[in-house]
Amino acid sequence: MTKLKAIIVDDEPLALKLLRSKLNKFAELDIIAECKNGREAIQATMDLAPDILFLDIQMPGIDGFGVIKKLQTDVVPMVVFTTAFEQYALDAFDVHAVDYILKPIDEEHIQRAVNRALNRFARGENNDNKTNIIGAIDSINERENASLRFPLSSDHSDDQAGSSGSNVERKVVIKDRDDITLLKQSEIEWVDAAGDYVCLHSEGVTHIKRSTLKSLLEELDPTIFKRVHRSTIVNLNFIQKVIPHTKGEFFLKLGEYDQVKVSRNYRDVIKSFLTDM
Repeated sequence: MTKLKAIIVDDEPLALKLLRSKLNKFAELDIIAECKNGREAIQATMDLAPDILFLDIQMPGIDGFGVIKKLQTDVVPMVVFTTAFEQYALDAFDVHAVDYILKPIDEEHIQRAVNRALNRFARGENNDNKTNIIGAIDSINERENASLRFPLSSDHSDDQAGSSGSNVERKVVIKDRDDITLLKQSEIEWVDAAGDYVCLHSEGVTHIKRSTLKSLLEELDPTIFKRVHRSTIVNLNFIQKVIPHTKGEFFLKLGEYDQVKVSRNYRDVIKSFLTDM
């Protein structure tokens, strides 16, 4: 019998207890950890490599969406969100094949979510979890901001970021419906790819941009930005610690909380960086 390793996350103790009692009825699930906030969820996912994450969305600090944004694409397991969102948000989840359980706990949705997870796991369809979730988040944001949107001139925004004057710091343009953010490259700590999107992490905030990792890498300063995984770029200036892992891999600690994995194919990049210091 297939048995999925599960982590459950909720900031409310009673909600966590109720969810555990409901999920314990499924012999196919093995709950390996319980977390009461986003930071614990990130660390537990990195340490325990679960098959599935039952994740509350509305939490103080790092919410459920923030947990997914801060995890590398290759370590994001299947995710079932527990939520009290409006119907339009649930529609976005359905379109992007992201499962959810309605609050107050909905028995029918629990059964559906577990069945879907087991089927996807059996078919090996659990490799694009972050891509699907980022797509759903983007759809939700688009719906929420639709009434505020106005036409953006891509030429105008690109000119701001593309200035090549010696006194102008290089920036990355991020268009978010009615806003344009010019993010300084020197402040970008690391970047993770999720399909047609990239997640840029800077000063505790994750910015989502429509772009491939390859295209973005061409924009970034090659002297400080290096690829350390097929889906990850890091800013060398933010590396605080190198932590050995298994099978020739290791983790990089970036800032106070973020941690990314370096794959064997890219470990020479970091070794060269450490040798040159």
